[in-house]
Amino acid sequence: MNQADTIQDRINGAFAGLSGQQQVAAKYVVENPLEVATRSLRSVASISGVSPATFSRLARTLGYDDYEQLREDGRELVERKISPFSERAHALRVAASDQGLAAILQHQAAACVSNIEDLQRSIDVSRLDAAVQCLHDARTVLLVGAMGSAGVMDYFGYMAHWFKANWKVVGRNGTELSPSISRLVPGEVVFALSKAPYARRTIAALQVAKEAGATTIVITDSPMSPALQFADYGFVTATDSPQFFSSYVATMVLMEAIVSMLLARAGPEAEEMIRAAEIQIDRLGENWAS
Repeated sequence: MNQADTIQDRINGAFAGLSGQQQVAAKYVVENPLEVATRSLRSVASISGVSPATFSRLARTLGYDDYEQLREDGRELVERKISPFSERAHALRVAASDQGLAAILQHQAAACVSNIEDLQRSIDVSRLDAAVQCLHDARTVLLVGAMGSAGVMDYFGYMAHWFKANWKVVGRNGTELSPSISRLVPGEVVFALSKAPYARRTIAALQVAKEAGATTIVITDSPMSPALQFADYGFVTATDSPQFFSSYVATMVLMEAIVSMLLARAGPEAEEMIRAAEIQIDRLGENWAS
């Protein structure tokens, strides 16, 4: 276990292998960081309905010496979980004043590298391969991302659209999303990106898609994300950042890898589609010519 991992990182990486009661305890730790950081083990156990021994076993499973060490590490999660963007922005300005502007780049880069390393360690490649196969086989792929995720989903759709004409970005507004989701049938895929604070529109779209029998693929930031309850294939990427906003760097790495995996599956036809698009772009004079 990397000593630089946060409690959130450790739970993300170990969650699937925890016992049922340990998963309940882990969910409580993530969803109630203030309680964990400020209350005694006996008090937390009483409130959560999980035994003190289970919390102690969880701590050791996550690589801590004991529950008190987990509790101390959880104080950082408290700061990230309950601080609004404005407070994080203030903390960033203060840190920059104390440490100098050059430190901002170093800290941001270190956080992003750590997030990517977490992705490499934790990703289930066989499950990712199965999700990519669903995207390859789908009659239609609808891309849903709201708030901060909207622009990232636009980029994802742009990459894939070079050789996948049946992909459509629909999550930016309810006017476009509602009719697209309402016509879903089995054999189609909804791919959603959802980060805290979770957009209600995205979760609702996943629920409707699931009820319609469509395949749902989700990238999110926590094993406790509400989006995962409606996901056939769910992937958690770390978003830790000294910035006031969550980092999307590891998420972008995963998305770009998915596009590459799709291209490898598509074969020569995809190359022809990309070549044809390049010819049309050249004919329209879209690119700068010196």
